[in-house]
Amino acid sequence: MNKAEGLMPRPKILVFQERGSGEKKVAGIEHYAPGEFRLEVFSIDEPLPALIDDPDCYLPEKIEADLVLGFLRHPDLVAELFRRCREAKIPLVASARKHPATELLATPPI
Repeated sequence: MNKAEGLMPRPKILVFQERGSGEKKVAGIEHYAPGEFRLEVFSIDEPLPALIDDPDCYLPEKIEADLVLGFLRHPDLVAELFRRCREAKIPLVASARKHPATELLATPPI
């Protein structure tokens, strides 16, 4: 029996995107692995200030997923997403970027 028959729960992938930045990846997952994952997309579509003092205004307080995909562009939100995933022990795969906080912040290995 397989996952689709309901014996094993499908892993949950939570995608964080800014202005549609992860849409192609989500479409790829849905196309190449239909029904294998529970996909949830968290979108930030409004214009963002240059400096974000309170990330709680933009990110959910609690992150619940088996894997997080990060397609955020704002450095303050990227750093906060890294921190929250590390705290929750949720693996995070983020688009490649250089950010001063990335050397200090690491998520658990997959």
